Amino acid sequence: MAAEVATNGSEVLAAPAAVPASAVFTGLKVQVTVPAGRAEEAVAFYKAAFAAEEVSRSTHPKRKGDGEEAALLCAELKVGAATLLVCDQAGDDIPAVGKEGAAASGLVLRLETADVNAAAAQAAAAGAALQGEVTEDCCGLGATVVDPFGVTWALGSSTSAKKCA
Repeated sequence: MAAEVATNGSEVLAAPAAVPASAVFTGLKVQVTVPAGRAEEAVAFYKAAFAAEEVSRSTHPKRKGDGEEAALLCAELKVGAATLLVCDQAGDDIPAVGKEGAAASGLVLRLETADVNAAAAQAAAAGAALQGEVTEDCCGLGATVVDPFGVTWALGSSTSAKKCA
């Protein structure tokens, strides 16, 4: 298609495309997708490790045997003031965390607590692997744990007098 030419010989530029309206976001929910069939195990882990409270769940009615409960599709958990969705991998559209874990993609979930030592011990007792030791830096106490599903959690003190700059 040839460009339109104005009467003075210069090229006429097309009008800019309409700018779509800005989206308005109402919240952010972190979703952890675990390998198929492991969502119940993951929910139990997050309840034990981080005192998560289950808010709701949806089940997959097609994935149950005779006399069995429907398989967990996704559960909404509250961890402090945050929302965590724990979902069973249902297809190839959303990859599950794997051997490389979420940290391989740069995703680390930070969980703030008044007692990092107790939080790290609780997570380890529930099955998380403590990475190194609880340390103190310019931001206060911190620890890193990797849960049984490969998700890396940075545990940080929320009440430290020191603040990250």
